[in-house]
Amino acid sequence: MRLKSRFIPRQTILESTAQYEIIEAYPEDKYLPSYLVYSWHQQTAFHILFATDVEGDNVRVVTAYYPDPDKWEIDFKTRRKSP
Repeated sequence: MRLKSRFIPRQTILESTAQYEIIEAYPEDKYLPSYLVYSWHQQTAFHILFATDVEGDNVRVVTAYYPDPDKWEIDFKTRRKSP
């Protein structure tokens, strides 16, 4: 099952907070400003998309995924340019 292989446990996301690095910002996103964050846990890189509700003092995880090496540079922080 493809979804199962892409699953990132909540505990992994929480344990990696010291490594969070914002790599893209979407201040005008449809519902709330959001940020794409790079992080790693046990030598594995992953991305988390957070939506930020500043007025409500709330941050929401929209999605978390392992970056596709075909779409990201080797550092997983820079998108590859389309040919």
